[in-house]
Amino acid sequence: MNSSHRFSSLMLWLGLAFIYLPMIILVIYSFNASRLVTVWGGWSVHWYVGLLDNTQLMNSVKRSLQIAFYTATAAVALGVLAAFAMTRIKRFPGRTVFSGMVTAPLVMPEVITGLSLLLLFVAMAQLIGWPAERGIMTIWIAHTTFATAYVALVVSSRLRELDQSVEEAAMDLGALPWKTFLLITVPMIAPSIAAGWLLAFTLSLDDLVLASFVSGPGATTLPMEVFSAVRLGVKPEINAIASVILLAVSLFTLCAWLLVRSADKRSRQLPPDDDSNTGSNQPQSS
Repeated sequence: MNSSHRFSSLMLWLGLAFIYLPMIILVIYSFNASRLVTVWGGWSVHWYVGLLDNTQLMNSVKRSLQIAFYTATAAVALGVLAAFAMTRIKRFPGRTVFSGMVTAPLVMPEVITGLSLLLLFVAMAQLIGWPAERGIMTIWIAHTTFATAYVALVVSSRLRELDQSVEEAAMDLGALPWKTFLLITVPMIAPSIAAGWLLAFTLSLDDLVLASFVSGPGATTLPMEVFSAVRLGVKPEINAIASVILLAVSLFTLCAWLLVRSADKRSRQLPPDDDSNTGSNQPQSS
């Protein structure tokens, strides 16, 4: 039993080292004073200061964050409605086809999806004149199409676990379906909605293939900028911007963990037993 436990611990630490050791090395070399990434030239924050002067890289960061925010918001709106239709509406014409089309991006190669969307945008531009050029709008549409499937999957799994008796009781008391959905269903699935939003945000911020197909001049995202720069060799600025993103993600994760931990502690605190206190304060009759 002890040998099995030691082997499991060893494999765990090896796995964690395999995942996080490259990130630690990247952060260390982001403080390298030398322009050559593989040659250590001492400690310096020169490349972090230089990020402010790198207009092209900073614009790609802002553009990626903007697209990721719009994508996550639109994907949550569409994904929640799709999940509700797949789980609560048992029968409607084309239900199987609808469910298959919603979840198709999960198994569809991104190259095929990106090429299909590119041909769609080109055909629409020739027929109706929109989009006139490919840019932020086309990337947003492509990312929303891709991320909606993930949000629908996360939210639908939560909807299947809910007890529908609460919603049925609300409608029996006279609540309209839309009011029941907003006041009863949405609060109960709020954690899954938040998880879907974060997942869609991450997928959009990380995407390279779809953006490469549907982007145009002046609409370069951060993954595209990093990929094009790495093809010519890793630059110190790339290490610096990656370290900043790691720091932001770590701080956000820490804040979320602290909030969840405090909420869990509050939920575990038992309320005072009013009945027992009242009974103990009453004088005993002889």
